[in-house]
Amino acid sequence: MTGKTKRTPRGRKRGGVRAILSLLLVATMLSPAGAAELPSIDLTSFTLEELLHLEITSVARKPQKLSDAAAAVFVITQEDLRRSGVTSIPEALRMAPGVQVARIDASKWAVSARGFNGRFANKLLVLIDGRSVYTPLFSGVYWDVQDLLLEDVERIEVIRGPGATLWGANAVNGVINIITRRASDTQGTLVTVGGGTEERAFTGLRQGGSLGEDGAWRIYAKAQERDDAEGRGGLDGDDDWTSVRGGFRLDWSGAGKDQFTLQGDAYDGRAGQTSAEPVLAPPYLRIFEDETDFAGGNLLGRWERTLSATSGLTLQAYYDRTERDDVLIREKRDTADLDFQHHFALGERQEIVWGLGYRLSIDELRDGVTTSFDDRRRHDQLFSAFLQDDISLVPERLRLTLGSKFEHNDYTGLEVQPNARLLWNPAPGHSAWASVSRAVRTPSRAENDAAIRLLTVPPSLFVPLPTALNVQGDSDYDAESLIAYELGYRVGMGEKAALDLALFYNDYKDLRFGPTVTPTLAFIPSPHLVLPLVIDNDLDGETYGAEVALDWRPLDWWQLRGAYTYLEEDFDLPDAIPTEVIGFVRGFDPRHQVSVRSGMDWRQFEFDLWWRWVDALRGAGVDDYQSLDVRLGWRPAPAWELSLVGQNLLEESHLEFVPEFGTLATEVERGLYGKVAWRF
Repeated sequence: MTGKTKRTPRGRKRGGVRAILSLLLVATMLSPAGAAELPSIDLTSFTLEELLHLEITSVARKPQKLSDAAAAVFVITQEDLRRSGVTSIPEALRMAPGVQVARIDASKWAVSARGFNGRFANKLLVLIDGRSVYTPLFSGVYWDVQDLLLEDVERIEVIRGPGATLWGANAVNGVINIITRRASDTQGTLVTVGGGTEERAFTGLRQGGSLGEDGAWRIYAKAQERDDAEGRGGLDGDDDWTSVRGGFRLDWSGAGKDQFTLQGDAYDGRAGQTSAEPVLAPPYLRIFEDETDFAGGNLLGRWERTLSATSGLTLQAYYDRTERDDVLIREKRDTADLDFQHHFALGERQEIVWGLGYRLSIDELRDGVTTSFDDRRRHDQLFSAFLQDDISLVPERLRLTLGSKFEHNDYTGLEVQPNARLLWNPAPGHSAWASVSRAVRTPSRAENDAAIRLLTVPPSLFVPLPTALNVQGDSDYDAESLIAYELGYRVGMGEKAALDLALFYNDYKDLRFGPTVTPTLAFIPSPHLVLPLVIDNDLDGETYGAEVALDWRPLDWWQLRGAYTYLEEDFDLPDAIPTEVIGFVRGFDPRHQVSVRSGMDWRQFEFDLWWRWVDALRGAGVDDYQSLDVRLGWRPAPAWELSLVGQNLLEESHLEFVPEFGTLATEVERGLYGKVAWRF
C-alpha cells in the first residue's frame, strides 16, 4: 500500500443522512391519520396453484398467466420481499433460479443470468416499470442507484434466456422487470424505521391519497446508511454507503377506456470503496480509499387505451438523468425514450403485438485514474420495431409464438433478433414449452473508444521490466450473438406442490476478447513494456445447464420453496493467452447454486429461514460458501409489524466475488437489524 486519499469527510455525509432520517421520522408524526390498515397477508393467502396463475407481462408484453408463458420465468412477489428480510433489489434476486448474484462490497453487486457475471456484466437487461436502467457506458447496471422503496414493489419478473425479440439488444441472457404498485394500492400512510449492525439506519415514508373517483397519488421518501464491510485480511473495507431518494406516482382512469400514469424519482448518495490503480513501481498496485458520488432522476409517462376486448395500445415516454463521479469514470448522461405498442386479435386464433421505439442517449465523460476515452461527448440513437404473432394451433392445447425485433444502432447498424416458441398443455395443470431464439449484444461506449490500464505484471527473470497490460477499445468491434435453445416443464400439483424445470443450451459467437499484439517499449514515466489487448470478436463458446424451482406446502401453516441452478461453461480460448487475463474470460460463475426458503405462520407470528449454498468461483479464487438468514415477524395489531432479521449467520464473514478491476472486494459480514412498519 503506497498511500490513502479521501475526497470528502465521511462524518459530515453520515451526519447529513442521519439528519434526513430524523426529519422523515418527525414528518410521519405530522401526517394525517387515515383509515388504511396493514393488510393481513400471509403465506396461506395464495395456493400454489394460484401462484402459477399469477398475471405477468414481461414475456409477451401483454398480460398472461405464468403457467402460459413459453419461457423460463420466475416471479418474486411483494410477499416474498417482505418475508425474506432483504433490503435491496440485488439481494432479492438471489431467490430466482438461474440468476448469479454476488456482493462485491457494501454498495456493489455482480448480477447476471446464466453466466458471464461481473461488476460490469453486460448480458442482462433490467427494467423498472418499463424504463431501462442499464447504462450504454458498459451495457450493465449500477445497482447502488436502483434502491427502491421495497414496499412499493408489486413484483419482480425474472426471465432467464433471451428476451430480445420484444425488449431488444442486451436482453441476451435474461430480462428483469421490476414492477411497482399502482397508486390506488398504496393509500394512506406507511412509515418504516429500522437499523442494526450492518444496516446501520434506514427509514421510509409514503403517503397516498385519491384524486376524485378516478385517480390516485402517492409520494415517498427513503434514506439509508450501511456500515463498512470487512476488507480482506481483517482490514476495514472503507465502503460505507449512504443514499437518499424520493418520488411520486399519479394514476388516473378515464371513462373506462384510458389509463394515465405519471411517475418520477430523484436520488443522491455516496459510496466508499477501496480502489486499486496499477502503477509501474513496486508494489505495482496503489491501494487507496476513495468514494463514488452519484445523483440523478427520472420522469415517466404512460397512456394506455382499451380499444376493444381484444385490442389496445400503449404509448410511453421517459427521461432519465444520471451523474456519477467515480475513480474509474466521471459520467453525466441524459436519456430520452419513446415507445409505442399495439395488440389486437386477428381472427379467432391469432393475437398480434407490434411496436415502435426510439431512444437518444447523450453522455459527457471525464477520464478516471485508469480509464480514458477518445471522445468526451457522444450522441447515440436507437431505432427499433418488433412484431410478434401468437397462434393457437389447437385451442387450449398447443400454441405457437413467432416474432422478431429489428433495431438500428450507431455502432453496428441493423440487427435482427427473431424467436420461435411452442407451448403444449398435455393435461390440466401441466405445460411444456420449447424455444429457439437469436439475440445480440451491441457494443458499449467503453468497447468502442476506451483505454483501460488493466494491471501491471512485475519484472521477472525472463522479462526484466514491468509490463503494463492495457485494454483498448476498437471502433470496428462488432455485436456479440447468441443462438439459444430452451426446454421447460411446469406442473401444479393441487394446493400442495408446484414444480418448474428449465433446460438450456446457449451457443455464443463473436464474444468480446482482447488478443495481445506485439509489446512495445516505453520510457515515460519510467522504462516499461506495454502489452496492448485490443478488443475484438475473437471468442466463441457455449453454456448449458438446468434450473429447478419447487414449491411445497407440507402443512397449511408451513411452506417450503427451493431452487437449484446448474451451469456449465466452455469457451474456445486461444492457445496463446496471458494467464493474468484468463480469469476475465471464465471462472466468475458458480457451477451449482442451491436455495431453500421456509416460511411458518402461527397466530400473529411469522418465522422465516433462508439457506443458500453457492459453489466456488474457480477462476476468481473464491471459495464456496453457505449463508443463512432468519426473520422473526410479529403483528401485535393490524396496523403494526415488527421484525428482527439476522443475515449471513453461519460465518463471521465470507468473500463472494472479486471484481474485474478498479476496486477491491470486501467480505460480507454477519448482521442483525430490527424493523418497524406502521400503516395508518
